[in-house]
Amino acid sequence: MNRSVRAVRGATTLEVDEAEHLIERVTEMLTEMIERNALSNDDIISVLFTATPDVHSTFPAVAGRRLGLGDVPLICAQELDIDGAMPLCIRVMMHVETLLFRDQVRHVYLHEARSLRDD
Repeated sequence: MNRSVRAVRGATTLEVDEAEHLIERVTEMLTEMIERNALSNDDIISVLFTATPDVHSTFPAVAGRRLGLGDVPLICAQELDIDGAMPLCIRVMMHVETLLFRDQVRHVYLHEARSLRDD
């Protein structure tokens, strides 16, 4: 069976914009994404993080580096500033190589971000 490139999505929210809290929440999300999809670091191609404009304390990619993704390309961007959007939200798209079919990929939405999807 051939491995395919898939995108695993995730999101989490912060209670406060503080660096250690952000790193804790993003680490929790990344860990869940990796575990739920039975991934190893070698399976991860790249990770794109976005943060809402009210997040200023640190880069979400710091959590990825601390988690051991030092050789994985990580990038951070600002989420669109849309009226009514969920505040203090970090989103992620992780590109991976996997044997999972698209409908088998398990996305991870934690804390207030659970309302963004019904997974």
